Amino acid sequence: MFAKLKNIDIPIVVILIAFMVISTMMVYSASVDHPTINISISKILILYGVGLIAFLGCSLFDYRVLLRIAPYLYGIGIVSLVAVYFFGKKIHGARGWFELPGGLTFQPAELVKLILIVCITALLARRGGDLLQVKNDIIPVGLAVSIPFVLVLIQPDLGNAIIFVIILIGMLWIGNIKYSQVLIAILLVVGVGFLTLTLYKHFHDSLFEMLKGFGFSHWMDRIDTYLYPHDVSEDDSWQVRNAVRAIGSGGLEGEGYLQGTSVHSNFIPYAYSDSIFVVVGEEFGFRGSAVLLLIYFMLIYRMILISIQSSNIGGAYIVVGVVSMFVFQIFENVGMLIGIMPLTGITLPFVSYGGTSLLINMLSIGLVMSVKLHQERAPELF
Repeated sequence: MFAKLKNIDIPIVVILIAFMVISTMMVYSASVDHPTINISISKILILYGVGLIAFLGCSLFDYRVLLRIAPYLYGIGIVSLVAVYFFGKKIHGARGWFELPGGLTFQPAELVKLILIVCITALLARRGGDLLQVKNDIIPVGLAVSIPFVLVLIQPDLGNAIIFVIILIGMLWIGNIKYSQVLIAILLVVGVGFLTLTLYKHFHDSLFEMLKGFGFSHWMDRIDTYLYPHDVSEDDSWQVRNAVRAIGSGGLEGEGYLQGTSVHSNFIPYAYSDSIFVVVGEEFGFRGSAVLLLIYFMLIYRMILISIQSSNIGGAYIVVGVVSMFVFQIFENVGMLIGIMPLTGITLPFVSYGGTSLLINMLSIGLVMSVKLHQERAPELF
């Protein structure tokens, strides 16, 4: 089994090590002067050590076994989302974490992203690359995603819920959906989007009161900050304005490591997690931010190569699902901090501090590597 490691994608391993170095530096810088949180370098390295072990273990595990047990994995994911709603710990306004011994927490929505990629692959791979049918393929896959989407939305965790939809779109596209169906979907999205914005503006006040009663009013605060940035109060747009100002103050070369004025004055909420890109932009400037995005580009490029070279269509689908997830998370996290995307709780993969997020990201890359290491032809799964 370990002989397969000789075929491991070395550039991806190097990229993961680079992320470990970057994350350790940025998280330490973001937390060193924080009044309530001080994350030690050793803690970050331990989390990365566990993540790298998970990456290697998942790489050696044959991903096709997961496709065989996809229905059971889906059941586990749904049960965990239902359980966390009733028994989970509430953090930052969302009840989406299980509290574990030792002060650790686990967010099942992160795991469900990976489970959905496997389950969608299992459903789409039955077609063998043929054109997808609405009744037999698209509707079942859509229903499979809609259940966890709703369960995560009511936590409320809008960020991860959106990622579920992005994974679905990316995998349907590569699954050989008809162009006519894509055109219809685009027209529907545009139409529904226009109608939603019109109704949102017309019934804004009454909708706010209704959502406030359910504890979801912060959604509207974030949407208003994005749609009407000049009409909201300074308190509502405080995080975005400070993030844009901090990144801009970094200029071309940045203010220097551990010298970020906004970060170390605690003007940036959650700088060690959701807003970690602000630390990069302020302390290392445009050059540092560009280098980080280039590393992400290289990671995506290497994964796409693995998808193209896969001898099994299911393996190609899995890689595309992981790529879709990462591309959106990177775009959304960076975009929300420079004001071109709505503010959400989506973390920056491999760089933001967060045990569950890092573990799932490592397992995702491990799943991609498993596709590369298990290229021998095997009996059909379906």
